[in-house]
Amino acid sequence: MASNTLNLIAILSLTITILLSLYPQPAFSFQMEDFDGEEEYVLDHPVIIPNLRSRSRFLKTSPTKDKIRKGADCDPHPSLNICKGISANNGTSLLYCCKTHCRNVLSDRNNCGKCGNRCKFGQRCCGGVCTNVANNVNHCGKCGNQCSSGVQCDNGFCGYA
Repeated sequence: MASNTLNLIAILSLTITILLSLYPQPAFSFQMEDFDGEEEYVLDHPVIIPNLRSRSRFLKTSPTKDKIRKGADCDPHPSLNICKGISANNGTSLLYCCKTHCRNVLSDRNNCGKCGNRCKFGQRCCGGVCTNVANNVNHCGKCGNQCSSGVQCDNGFCGYA
């Protein structure tokens, strides 16, 4: 009896493994937006950082910065802010200071399009707009995954029912 049960469990687990391997693309990616592999933003135009420590006009310098680390600390005060609508990564990122951290409002689902605009469950921030990726042919399963012409997006997969 125990032998039959073990054989049944082995057959079921093998069947499930084969079925799961047929559909390797996940319907939804639960990866955090802020940590999608890149560790820094490459700015499209260097930013001049104000030097607040120097009191002499002869000692003041205006260093430039061409990269900003993801989640870098920032000051929400407009004149002190290093990420105030700065374009980065060839226009694919737009950085704003949300609370006290630089955020890409084009892909951050907690700050989609503007600081504090959270996307609902099952939505991703695609180009600054909260998008339901479960049935959108232009963003099927993830942002930018476009289904072929005439193919539907069902549950985050192109052409699958």
